Amino acid sequence: MSKSITVSTDRAPSPAGHYVQAKLAGQHLYISGQLPIRAGGEPLADDSFETQAGQAIDNMLAVLEAAGGTTADLVRVTAYIVGVGNWPRFNQVYAARLGDARPARTVVPVPELHYGYLVEVDAIAVLAQNAPARQAENSSD
Repeated sequence: MSKSITVSTDRAPSPAGHYVQAKLAGQHLYISGQLPIRAGGEPLADDSFETQAGQAIDNMLAVLEAAGGTTADLVRVTAYIVGVGNWPRFNQVYAARLGDARPARTVVPVPELHYGYLVEVDAIAVLAQNAPARQAENSSD
């Protein structure tokens, strides 16, 4: 039976429901959906799509970094965006945040998201065996 490690950081918002920011199982990191909420819990619902997309991606990257990963470790990203018309705007913010990293990706246009947000992003990464979170004993399930 393999152990999983809960990964969390105060650089991204705390979970508001029955889930964790991420789980590391072996070398695979599964990052929960990140909404455009500041780390301290302040919402951005009234801000532009670009601001919301940037915050959601920054939250995802903060969780990735807390596990010892970088954008090069991302293998899959899924983005849920309100309105297909926001797709080009999402691409622009996403490319700026991820730089040369090009993980597999799916963008899913949806009619609405919880709390009126315009974007949510989740991800899967494969980390090196010596990543800091692999050695952490903060929480095993």
